[in-house]
Amino acid sequence: MSDTEKPTTAPTTEAKPTGGLAEADITKYKTAAEIVSNVTKKLIELAVEGAKVIDLCIEGDKLIEAGTAGVYNKPVKGVKVTKGESRSQLPFPSNNAVAHFSPIASDPEASKTLAKDDVVKIQLGAHIDGYASISAETIVVGADAANPVTGRRADVIKAAYTAAEAALRTVKAGNKNWNVTEIVGRSAAQFDCKPVEGMLSCQQTQNVIDGKKRIILNPSEGQKRDFEAATFAEGEVYGIDILIASSEDGKARVEDTRTSIYQRDSTVTYQLKMKNSRAVFSEVQKKAGSFPFNIRVLEDEKRSRMGLQEAVQHSLVKPYEVVYTPANTFVAGFHFTIALLPGGPSLISTPPGWYKPELVKTEKEVADEELKATLAKPLRENKKSKKKAAKKTEGDAAPTEA
Repeated sequence: MSDTEKPTTAPTTEAKPTGGLAEADITKYKTAAEIVSNVTKKLIELAVEGAKVIDLCIEGDKLIEAGTAGVYNKPVKGVKVTKGESRSQLPFPSNNAVAHFSPIASDPEASKTLAKDDVVKIQLGAHIDGYASISAETIVVGADAANPVTGRRADVIKAAYTAAEAALRTVKAGNKNWNVTEIVGRSAAQFDCKPVEGMLSCQQTQNVIDGKKRIILNPSEGQKRDFEAATFAEGEVYGIDILIASSEDGKARVEDTRTSIYQRDSTVTYQLKMKNSRAVFSEVQKKAGSFPFNIRVLEDEKRSRMGLQEAVQHSLVKPYEVVYTPANTFVAGFHFTIALLPGGPSLISTPPGWYKPELVKTEKEVADEELKATLAKPLRENKKSKKKAAKKTEGDAAPTEA
């Protein structure tokens, strides 16, 4: 994924409408993205053989908090002054875990360490004034140019990267969500892989990362029948989550790993009966608002897990369950945040920092000519070049005198 635009850290002019998005709001998105990118780079450095997963998760939380702590503390012309905040979702699933693995100290998985050749997905998110940027990328522990990734690990990572590049060029105003579903599936097929069944990407707005317009990967027959079609429009922002599996069907299942990531459902109301449940839910509302949160951010992990039970039972809070593909398979993922602006799609999140062709060596390549053409396109069309091409066409078609 690539984009020449650089995120800035503070707006200097008054907000102007940009296809339904104010310039100041785009700056908030990009400021959050820059913080996430800096933390991701640091975690990639720390993700070495023997590193404890929970230590990496805690370090990610601390770095995100530190990165957002000083943002917009002073009045800035044209900007609603709101302190920057983090709402990090930091799963570190390796190999066949799909998403949402981020243990707390009391979990049996807390002692898990990274091993050489583990396929590790790093996902982070932060928001400024409710404008969130989320990104994810996949690395392999211990891989370098002298010891590149090969075999099915390489296939699935290259498939996910290719699918993300193709999706990035397909999420644009006028296209439909099914166009993205289709091109991600075709991209994965080039490497004998499958998108993980039923994974969703969603429209984003202020304080919302799971909006109504959605994209689904590798839908089941029932999902194909029932899933709502949507058309992308100028001024919209999307978080695109690309998850590819090396398995034959891409199906995933819940195992016995305990959930640690939750999200409040603001559309549901219920008066909790237990005192502890009410106290925990109040803390969730204060610290996380409408964004996903890990139990680690709450004051008492054990008390919080107990208090969340009643909230989950009555749908005030929804759990993000940890899901897996079958043993001996691999899952790779890339997540990017993109804004659909008048000048074309604009990548808000920064490109992956670890992925390089020399690190991932697969014998499989893209053979689909239409897909090759899509991948060769720039993210944003050059309007001057487009006008020149149109004039040339008109000149070629002009009648000549006899």
